[in-house]
Amino acid sequence: MKCSWTTGLATIAFSLGAAGAIAAGKPGSLLQAHLRGFQEVPSVSTAATGEFRARISKDEQSIEFSLTYENLQNTVTQAHIHVAQPGVNGSIVIWLCGTASNPGPAGTQTCPQTAKGVTTVTGKITAANVVDGGTASQLILAGELDEVIAAIRGGVAYANVHSTPLTTGGEIRGQIKVTDGNQDKGKDDND
Repeated sequence: MKCSWTTGLATIAFSLGAAGAIAAGKPGSLLQAHLRGFQEVPSVSTAATGEFRARISKDEQSIEFSLTYENLQNTVTQAHIHVAQPGVNGSIVIWLCGTASNPGPAGTQTCPQTAKGVTTVTGKITAANVVDGGTASQLILAGELDEVIAAIRGGVAYANVHSTPLTTGGEIRGQIKVTDGNQDKGKDDND
């Protein structure tokens, strides 16, 4: 009797876990990342924070996003989505915003230049916004939104914001996760 009770609990736990994994990967997924300086590679000591929130459309042809950041050390130079696991720098695959000194591809919106106040950038990402990954071994080509979505769902994509004088690396970064929309604001990505 004990054996079947334990087996029954294991089966229920596995079923719930599998259902959660399937639900997390379903079309129309909500995405979130908490951006912090210590998530950058190398880590940055900064009071800056940010939040990336997005929704993959049901047909998976677009991602609507909102990127909020505050308390940066200086003005924003650019913000992106990259492909890489935590603790590793990866290729830019999507520009969220750029500036005159770092404009991004044609059509990239301009980053608001507030350093200390709360700033928000919103937009809609489509296949036209996906650029060739700078790291050829990652094999993501321009226009491959499906590959970027797969990377996000696989836990190997991050959002970051660059500021002056930190133009070679970002000031804040966060791994993008699929969420049910009820994540605690400010929780670290490693929680």
